[in-house]
Amino acid sequence: MRRKVLVVEDYDDSREFTKYLLEDYGFDVLEATNGYEAVELIKRQVPDLILMDISMPVMDGLTATRRIKEQEEFQELPIIAVTAQSEGVKGKAIEAGCDALISKPLDFDDLKPVLNRYLSA
Repeated sequence: MRRKVLVVEDYDDSREFTKYLLEDYGFDVLEATNGYEAVELIKRQVPDLILMDISMPVMDGLTATRRIKEQEEFQELPIIAVTAQSEGVKGKAIEAGCDALISKPLDFDDLKPVLNRYLSA
């Protein structure tokens, strides 16, 4: 069974590139353009992992992560923060409930070990 990854990213180009990388490596991809869409989407389709941009309109990634992790059924769902912001945001991301942080621009060499760690089961 193919694993499902939710890509939450407001920039179309970045979201499409990430989707292309993931599909090329055999993952099914769900998409959301902001944190609010992500929170609503997982109520209908639960992914195996979320790649969550931090800075987005409508609802940022930290707020979305908190809302997702507040729900008991999603507490074990891995959420990986993806950001171009400084390393200082890592503590805030972990505090919000993210399991790891990957820097932008995203490349599969950085993403692959994270996918292997959280989707190896």
